[in-house]
Amino acid sequence: MGLVKEMRRHVDLLTGILLVGITCLVIFHEWHVAEWMAPVKPVLVVLTITILAAQERLARKAFVAVALGLTLALALSASDWQEAVLDGLRSAAFIAAFFSALSTLRNVAQTSPAVQAAGRFLSGQRPGRRYLALTLGGQGFALLLNYGAIQLLGALALANAGSEPNAEVRGHRIRRMLLAIQRAFVSTLPWSPLSFAMAISVSVVPGTSWAQAMVPGLISSVLLAGVGWGLDTAFKPSLSVTPQRQEPEGSWALMLPLLALLGILVISVIILSAITDVRIVGLVVVIVPGIALVWMIIQHWAHAPVRSVVRRVGDYVFKELPGYRGELTLLMMAGYIGTVGSALLGPLMQRAGLDLSVLPPWVILVAFVWIIPLAGQLGMNPILAVTLIAPLIPGADSLGVTPTAIVVALVAGWALSGASSPFTATTLLIGSFAGISALRVGWVWNGVYTLLCGVVLSIWVLLYAFVL
Repeated sequence: MGLVKEMRRHVDLLTGILLVGITCLVIFHEWHVAEWMAPVKPVLVVLTITILAAQERLARKAFVAVALGLTLALALSASDWQEAVLDGLRSAAFIAAFFSALSTLRNVAQTSPAVQAAGRFLSGQRPGRRYLALTLGGQGFALLLNYGAIQLLGALALANAGSEPNAEVRGHRIRRMLLAIQRAFVSTLPWSPLSFAMAISVSVVPGTSWAQAMVPGLISSVLLAGVGWGLDTAFKPSLSVTPQRQEPEGSWALMLPLLALLGILVISVIILSAITDVRIVGLVVVIVPGIALVWMIIQHWAHAPVRSVVRRVGDYVFKELPGYRGELTLLMMAGYIGTVGSALLGPLMQRAGLDLSVLPPWVILVAFVWIIPLAGQLGMNPILAVTLIAPLIPGADSLGVTPTAIVVALVAGWALSGASSPFTATTLLIGSFAGISALRVGWVWNGVYTLLCGVVLSIWVLLYAFVL
C-alpha cells in the first residue's frame, strides 16, 4: 500500500511538471518568445496524455482510442497528415494551459472569506429577488471560479434551503436556486475572456478577437439571463403554505471585493490587448495566475506569507492539478479529436460532393446555434463540436458576414449546450446537488428554456450578421 501511494505521488509530481511545462510553452508561443522550444510542446502533450489516460477509467480511455484511430485513418488517407496531427496536439496543449491557468484563480477564490460571504449573501436573498441576485452575482462567481462557481453556490444554496422546514417550499427553492446558478454560468460563456467558449471560438475563426466579440457576446449574455429570469417570474410555483421570509445577513457591500477583482481582471485584459499584439488567450494565461498569486499573498500576509505561498503553489501544481486528470483528459482529447477529425472529414465531404457554400449564409449561422446543443445530446463536448465543424464551413467573406458574426453564433450554441446537454459538467453538477439525473436537468428543467433561448439567439445572430 505504501509503495502504491509513493508511486502515485511520483506520478502526480511528473504530471504537475509536465502541465506547467506545457503552460509555459503556450505562453512563449503566444508572446512570441523562445519559439525555438516549440518542437518540445507536442512531445510533452503526448507524455501528459499517456500518463493521464493510464490512470483513468475505460470511458475516458475510449477518447484516447478514438484519437489514435482518427490519427491512423488520417495517416492512411492524406500525405500531409503530420501537420494536422501537430495542429491537434497544439490545440490540446492550449486547452491544458488554459485550464491550468484558470484553475489557479479558482484555487485561491475558494479559500477567500470575502467570496464565501458574498455567496452566502446571494443565496440568502428573499424569494422575490433571489433568482435575479443569483443570476447577476453568479456571473461574477463564474468568471472567477469557472465550474467551481456552481460547486460553491450550489453548496450554499442547499445549506440555505436546508433551513426551510416545509418540504414543498424546500423543493421549489432548491430547483429555482440551482437553475439560477446554472443559467448564470452559461450566460457568461458568450462574452467572458475566461470561458473556453470564447477562447476556442476565436481561435478557430480567422480574423476574430475577444475585443471584437465582447459587445455582441454581452448582448447574448443578457438574452440568456433575461429569458431565464422571465421564465422564473412567469411560472412561480403555487404553494400550499406561506414560506418564511428572512432577510440575508450583510448588505450588497459584500459584493464590492468581488466586483473589484473582476474589474482588475477585465481592465487588465483590455489594456494589454490594446497595447500588445498578443491574443486574448495569451493574455489570460499570464494575467490570471498573476492575480491569483497576488491574492494568495494577501490571504497569507499575516502568517509567514513566503513559506505559506510556496507551500500552496506546490500543493496546487503537484496535488490539485493532477487531480483534474479526468477533466484534462476529456478536454484535451476533445480538442485533438475535433482538429484531426475536421482534417479527415473535409476531404471526405469534397469527394462526396457536399458543398456547404451552396447553403444560404443565414442557414449556416442559425445551424450553429442548434447543431452544437444537439450534438451535446449525443455526448459530444462543445470543444469537440466547434473544432470539428468550424473549419468545414466557408470563410466569412464567402458568407458575406464578418468573422465576429460566426463567433457570436458559435458561442450561442455553446451556451445552449451547457444548459441542455446531459453530458456537460454544468448539468452533471446541478443534477448531483438536486439529487436527480443530468438528463432531467437538461431536458425537463431546462427544456423550455433551451428552446426559447435557441429562438431568441437565432434571431439575434441574424440581426447582428445582416442588419447591424
